[in-house]
Parts: sequence; C-alpha cells; structure tokens
Amino acid sequence: MGILDGKKALVVGVASKHSIATGIAQALHEQGAKLALTYQNEKLKSRVEGFAESWNSNMVFPCDVSDDQQIAELFESLNEHWGGLDILVHSVGFAPGEELDGDFTDVTSREGFKMAHDISSYSLTALAREARPLMQGRNGSILTMTYVGSQLVLPNYNVMGLAKASLEASVRYLAASMGPEGIRVNAVSAGPIKTLAASGIKSFRRMLAENEKRTPLQRNVTTKEVGNTAAFLTSDMASGITGEVIYVDAGFRNMGMNPIED
Repeated sequence: MGILDGKKALVVGVASKHSIATGIAQALHEQGAKLALTYQNEKLKSRVEGFAESWNSNMVFPCDVSDDQQIAELFESLNEHWGGLDILVHSVGFAPGEELDGDFTDVTSREGFKMAHDISSYSLTALAREARPLMQGRNGSILTMTYVGSQLVLPNYNVMGLAKASLEASVRYLAASMGPEGIRVNAVSAGPIKTLAASGIKSFRRMLAENEKRTPLQRNVTTKEVGNTAAFLTSDMASGITGEVIYVDAGFRNMGMNPIED
C-alpha cells in the first residue's frame, strides 16, 4: 500500500529515461498513483507511450505548454476519462540554446527572454488554471521543478535563472490563490542532474563537478531522490506544506564555499 493509493496524477515533462519528470512519475507509480502523461510533439509520442505502458497507463495526451488550446483540450480529456485530478506535476523548462552560452548581457534577447519565461514559468499558471476545476474538493497538489540558479548566479544559466525566479514567485502566488480551495502548490529545487534539457547549458559538466565538491554529501543527487520527495509533497502526508521551495541538492545551497581541505 502506497501513500498515493487512489490518487490521479498528471505528469507534464516526461521526455526520456533521464528526465526528472520520469523519475517523479516512477515514484508516483510506486506509491500507488494512477498516471496520465503528456508529450510535446509527435516525435516524442511513442516514447512517452512506452513509459506509460510500463506504469500500467494508457492515458497519454498531446500538450505543447505554449498553446492554450492544447492545454484546454488536455484537461477536457482528463475530465472525460477521470472526472477529477489530485496531482499535477509541471517539469518543463526551455530557453534557446544560444542564450545559455556566454555573457548574460551579451546573449540575452527580447525573444529569448519571452520564450524562457513563457515555457518555463507561465506554463505552470496556465496548467494550474485548467486543473483547478478538476481539483475541487480533492485536496489537490501541484508541484513544479526549479533550480538554485534562481537565487545564485551560475555561468551560462543566464535567462533560465530569471525564468526560474519567476516560477518560484508563481508558486507563492498560486498557493495563496488556490489555498482556500484546499489546493497546495510547491516546488522542488533539485541539484544538477544530467538530463536532455541540462545538456543545452554549455558549462553543465562543470556545474556537476562543482556541485559534487561543494555539497555536504560530496555527491550529486538522482532522479529517484527527487521523485521520492515529489511523492511525499504530493501526498496527504504533506498536507500542511504549500507555497514552499524544497531543496533536494545534497545540501549545496547551504554552503558558502567548498569544504576546506587539509
């Protein structure tokens, strides 16, 4: 018996076996949740369907989070199949690759800024708005993924840092807006993990190495560890937690400098 038995969960962002969203979906499944997944385009459809099948689900729907019509159709389909929703996981982030390579001032464009904020931040609000009616009376939980680059300057993270800061502010405002209806909204700030999205950041390997050296645990985290935290936060065991950013980064954010070596 799992802590999510009987819960209906939508996970947005599964793209590969290395995706943080995949680790979260796996953890939710292991804890008894029924899963629905989305795919961004036809290229990813069969891959996401394969993941769904491994988790005993046939609930796979198209959703480009930059398209309000697709978002509306997604939740119409969920309503037809389930009639309600308990959990929404938003694990989506994107900025043009050329804006994640170089000096922030030099490489940040108006269009790149708008795109990063639209896909990485605004999409949470767009999804939450459509999920809201399906979560009425169900003590729903919404969870998104952020990164410490929202608070600290990291080489080449650039406009994604600004988008993640916006996302974290959205968590607080959504929590206040939806809290009276019993809907909780939180974020997990994971340490760097080698995912398809992260590979677009020029200095990502350096980020992994520096993070490993600086953390109290002297290692990086895994998608399984992030998934387990997500399962807890979306469960009734976390019923008193909302509007929070929970760090799963092996303690990186607590360190001002690398441990002193003898």
